[in-house]
Amino acid sequence: MSGFDSNPFVDPELNNPFQDPSVTQVRQAAPPGLEEYNPFTDDKAMAKAPKTAAPVTNTQPAIMKPTEEPPAYSQPQTQEQSGGAAELLRRQEELERKAAELDRREREMQSLSASGGRKNNWPPLPENLPVGPCFYHDITVDIPVEFQKTVKIMYYLWMFHTGTLFANTVGCLAWFCVDTTRGIELGLSILWLLLFTPCSFVCWYRPLYGAFRSDSSFRFFVFFFVYICQFGIYVIQCIGITGWGTSGWISALTALNKSVPVGIIMILIAALFTALAVMSLIMFKKVHAMYRTTGASFERAQQEFATGVMSNKTVQAAAANAASRAAQGAFKEQM
Repeated sequence: MSGFDSNPFVDPELNNPFQDPSVTQVRQAAPPGLEEYNPFTDDKAMAKAPKTAAPVTNTQPAIMKPTEEPPAYSQPQTQEQSGGAAELLRRQEELERKAAELDRREREMQSLSASGGRKNNWPPLPENLPVGPCFYHDITVDIPVEFQKTVKIMYYLWMFHTGTLFANTVGCLAWFCVDTTRGIELGLSILWLLLFTPCSFVCWYRPLYGAFRSDSSFRFFVFFFVYICQFGIYVIQCIGITGWGTSGWISALTALNKSVPVGIIMILIAALFTALAVMSLIMFKKVHAMYRTTGASFERAQQEFATGVMSNKTVQAAAANAASRAAQGAFKEQM
């Protein structure tokens, strides 16, 4: 009861709650500069009081930096873009050239059909001769644009083959002039010139020409079979076995012992046969690679052969005669 009956005139700090030890401890531990501001104090006293340095804070906004720097502008990218644009322009020009070539071929075909069909123009013989051209040969008209270069190279290779055979005849003639016992060499060289020149054109160049013209698998197979045999003949001619009518390496070295100028001529001809064999092998591989891209196959060649045989009028007439004879024989046996 003494606490409630205390004298009101006693010093109030005895019961002041702010005099509590916990409160006074917190007030004493407060950081400097946070004392209570008394508006009734003198400004001069405040000015004389030591000023504490306020912490410096950065008021600029935070800017987040990217973790990775953007790639710098490089010149190779520009070159790649220019290279891509150049490639597109080249393809566009190629397509336009092919379209123009197709239009030209279509106009030529229309003109040929209007004039009654195309006429044979190979070999180019004079008009006053009783024998006329046997084939129609125009690579720019018959052959597609992507295959024209290959067909032209094969045509030039055939011409090179013909020229080499003619040079072989000249070499054998020179050999016969210095050695009269080589008459068989001269005779066989003339035979090879007269035989292989037309046969090579008909047996392997014309099948190749027709294969690229009509995309014929059967003609491709004919070309491959004959051209392999032709390559074997080139190798034999390059070797130049004595008595076979070829100015190969063996014949050239044999003639060199008899006459140096004739031997040098035959060595040059042997080099021509060697170059012919190498070029033939290269072109054979190139044509075979192009053949694989055309979609040709052995089954397709069989179908083309069967269709061609059955559509032949001679075969049809022979089949009809055989069927009629078989029917007549069966009828007579029944009678």
